[in-house]
Amino acid sequence: MLTLPAFANCHSHAFHRALRGRVTGAGTFWQWRDQMYALAGTLDPDLMFALAKATYGEMRLAGIGVVGEFHYVHHGPAGKPYDDPNAMGEALIAAAREAGIRICLLDTCYLAAGFGKAPEGVQQRFSDGSAEAWAARVNDLAARYEGVDDVVIGAAIHSVRALPADQLATVAEALPRAPLHVHVSEQPAENEECMAATGLTPTALLAEAGVWTSRTTAVHTTHLNSDDIHTIGEAASYVCFCPTTESELADGIGPSVALRDAGARLTLGSDSNTVIDMFEEARAVEMNERLASGIRGAWSAGELVGAATVTGYESLGFPSGDQIQLSTDSVRMAGVIEPLWAATAADVIDNPANVAEDLHRAAARKLQSAIEACWGRV
Repeated sequence: MLTLPAFANCHSHAFHRALRGRVTGAGTFWQWRDQMYALAGTLDPDLMFALAKATYGEMRLAGIGVVGEFHYVHHGPAGKPYDDPNAMGEALIAAAREAGIRICLLDTCYLAAGFGKAPEGVQQRFSDGSAEAWAARVNDLAARYEGVDDVVIGAAIHSVRALPADQLATVAEALPRAPLHVHVSEQPAENEECMAATGLTPTALLAEAGVWTSRTTAVHTTHLNSDDIHTIGEAASYVCFCPTTESELADGIGPSVALRDAGARLTLGSDSNTVIDMFEEARAVEMNERLASGIRGAWSAGELVGAATVTGYESLGFPSGDQIQLSTDSVRMAGVIEPLWAATAADVIDNPANVAEDLHRAAARKLQSAIEACWGRV
């Protein structure tokens, strides 16, 4: 056996797990998003809890000790708040605790359907109406968990297309000592729309609002120009790559080496949870760079393990310290010197909480029921 630090999964949408193996046909990112929105429209706190508990349980079995949950489905149908306006967030926290995983709940402000467009359809469930109303709700949630060691309440800007420019700073300042995450330039259309509406790239627009600091994480950063890379790197911000999702959604390959060389700090996430395997996410950063550059060895195993563990914990506001045991007695690991290049989640035999796999078989059965319930409502 080998001992390694437990993984940090820095970007997750737990409910997307219900899309796995079901939304697989041809089309663009935007067509996939329509299916994801249809799923989001079915959720209530009970279904959110069931999906998240099983998804987090799968993460624990894969050696993940902490998850950053990018959470934006806040309210009921037509945007009506639940009796507890944080009921959905509480469901995610309860699910993490039952699965035995620490959680940074990245409560996400999502107010628009695009530049100058009001929320449409299911997006009404995401919106608090204004950044000020969002901040009041998230500060109430943060107060509930002040001082606990297994929950961090962080803030997130969904994207520049989902939040008016004059409200970006409100979100950035709402929780001044907490992690701040934001989707950035995942698709070319986002850049084009931002340029047309503001004359700036998403990164530059966020810079004007004071978003880029050492506590900020830019998620995806797939389509950046050289000025964008310099801005994020100069701030020593984190960048979270989610390679399995970025390939599954046809996002593209982000400039990981250029960002690192500019001063940004790499972390990793499973995003849509089509795959939950941090070995695969870490390897894919290097393998994608090889495909893009034609050169091998831009990232060492040590750098990638650090991104998947210690740096990830830091970006979510947690101290590291959890450990996992990795079996060397498998056909995958035979003769291997550097485990990162060969291991999979299946080789984790002792996860941070020593979670028994048979318990998660039961959770898998409940997950199947929850997924069927979701799609039965679509």
